[in-house]
Amino acid sequence: MKMQRRNPRLLVAFFVVIVATEATFVLAQGNGNGNGNNNGNGNGNGNNNGNGNGNGNGNSNNRTAAEEAASTHYTMLSSTAKGQERAFCKARGACYFKTLVCPTECPQRKPKKNRKKKGCFIDCSSKCEVTCKYRKAKCTGYGSLCYDPRFIGGDGVMFYFHGAKGGDFAIVSDDNLHINAHFIGTRPATRTRDFTWVQALSVMFDTHTLVIAADRVSHWDDDVDALIVRWDGETVTIPTDGEAEWRVDCGEREVVVERTDDTNNVRVTVGGLVEMDVRVTPIGADENRIHNYQLPADDAFAHLETQFRFKNLTESVEGVLGKTYRPGYVSPVKRGVPMPVMGGEDKYRTPSLFSPLCKLCRFQPQVGLTSAQGVSEY
Repeated sequence: MKMQRRNPRLLVAFFVVIVATEATFVLAQGNGNGNGNNNGNGNGNGNNNGNGNGNGNGNSNNRTAAEEAASTHYTMLSSTAKGQERAFCKARGACYFKTLVCPTECPQRKPKKNRKKKGCFIDCSSKCEVTCKYRKAKCTGYGSLCYDPRFIGGDGVMFYFHGAKGGDFAIVSDDNLHINAHFIGTRPATRTRDFTWVQALSVMFDTHTLVIAADRVSHWDDDVDALIVRWDGETVTIPTDGEAEWRVDCGEREVVVERTDDTNNVRVTVGGLVEMDVRVTPIGADENRIHNYQLPADDAFAHLETQFRFKNLTESVEGVLGKTYRPGYVSPVKRGVPMPVMGGEDKYRTPSLFSPLCKLCRFQPQVGLTSAQGVSEY
């Protein structure tokens, strides 16, 4: 009886497959320096599939929709023996079928035991990398809204939008998403305009309203939470232990609010629409003195500092910040001046924090849209 002869071509092909498979394992051990071009990474959707609230670039205008989707197109694998999380990339391109491993400096996308540690940011797009960064608002990054109020648009251009004390303005208005900001402020006797800050944000989509706001406090304490969260009119308490998050499944999308520090810092994710890093912060005594705000002694003027990362904006998106994400947008503000000011208060003013109506607003609320009254306003 003759021995069956093995086909040498099959053996070679099998060997090539094995080598190719091994070559796709990428250990990004040395890339934990946090210099990731403002990529903002979420935490998956909490059930290890990694395709939920993953990486979101701070400047969606500079990435195509395909690139944006590719960055989060991965499946989470089991962690290494040292606890480093691993992601198997599925996006076509340079990272296709490669395994990215979080560095030892930031082994998890969402640090659970110490939220002050850096998180692992996974990007399965053409960058094919992991980086370590703090999961907090970056006021110098794309899509940021900070200070009195200073924006950095999707085009990378910095500008100020003063609004008005007690006013509400459409920050973003698109087919499926609308975001208003409530402005607080003061006007010293010698001033011709208000000093203003953003105290609250109202995020409207589908039939829901999510409000993130800073509570009014007389004296600031870093260890006391001044964050207000309301979902469809009801106050939400964000846990401080365990996963330290609150989430709700709306059917078409999931909404997650998770703490990124023990107090006053959260990441808000509305699936398929927006991710926001939000910090509640006061006006300090030195800042008050340097800028001559002349704030009363019994008011810390707690306000929000926010960085947005948007998903699936249309080419006709509107709003003070939203319009800067249009393809080919050219900013009208003056360059090279200390405070380039963006006008348009009359175009974007809304009747209230919870109204999607303004002269240029695009959002058409669905029947049953819930407003969220009861936020402490100035």
